[in-house]
Amino acid sequence: MTTVTEFFIVASQSSRYIRINLICLILMIYCGTICGNLLIITLVSTSKNLHAPMYFFISQLSITDIFLTSNIVPNMLHILLNNGGTITVISCMTQLYVFGTTEASECLLLTVMSYDRYVAICNPLLYSSIMTKTCCVILAAMCWVLSFFFSFIETLFISNLTFCGPNIIDHFFCDLVPLMKIACSGVYTMELVNYILSFPLLLSPITIIIISYTNIIVTILRFQSRISRQKAFSTCSSHLIVVIIFYVTLLSVYIFPTGGQTLNTSKLLSLLYTVFTPFINPIIYSLRNKEIKKSLQEIFNKYCICCYIL
Repeated sequence: MTTVTEFFIVASQSSRYIRINLICLILMIYCGTICGNLLIITLVSTSKNLHAPMYFFISQLSITDIFLTSNIVPNMLHILLNNGGTITVISCMTQLYVFGTTEASECLLLTVMSYDRYVAICNPLLYSSIMTKTCCVILAAMCWVLSFFFSFIETLFISNLTFCGPNIIDHFFCDLVPLMKIACSGVYTMELVNYILSFPLLLSPITIIIISYTNIIVTILRFQSRISRQKAFSTCSSHLIVVIIFYVTLLSVYIFPTGGQTLNTSKLLSLLYTVFTPFINPIIYSLRNKEIKKSLQEIFNKYCICCYIL
């Protein structure tokens, strides 16, 4: 048995014309993702109207989306262009580690954001005293530290898998599922590790989100004013849409894959949460949030005034 030094990634068996179109589409989405998320971060950093816990966590979510797509997309485009490519084991494990860190941080950040909405709607009088600036920084830092830690554990166990067959990964990037498929030993241990890590990374966050939004919905329905109910729902709807999109795609790939799910379906779902979801997130938050649209309009007006003076 020889030591594995590199893998060969095969992304698509389709024609060159289809691959070129897919490359152009992914490249445009990637550029839009970077610009959209950088815009969110800039607005939250510079606009006084957005110096609130909710927008601070949105900016943290934008940071994870930038890291996620930048970790996956450039190498994916190279592989699609050449209809395959080699990647060293170290590079593969590094990509997997960054991917795991960003996915875990997004899970935890979405959970913290649901708690923030719970406090804002269910305990509005205590909101400013609970969600202080220090508390927000600590919560965000905990999300990142825990993500680094859990991803390191997962990557460490994956790196100890034994690969003794044709080391061909039929996927867009180094992901957990395709790596486990080509491993010939250590798979059971890896499955056990994934099962244990699913509690702090998936089951616990989902439980907290469900409990938070159950209390939020019950509280909103008790409001006497229809306008108050609509306003409260509008502050939560964007986050809830992002949560549903993120967890549905993630769970369908890693936790509850259907028996008849083909490899192409798995690849498509992977594209959803690695390429399209980071692109959609800033659109959802900007289009459905009046404060962000207001801040964006103010910056646009200042830019127009400066251009007019010049």
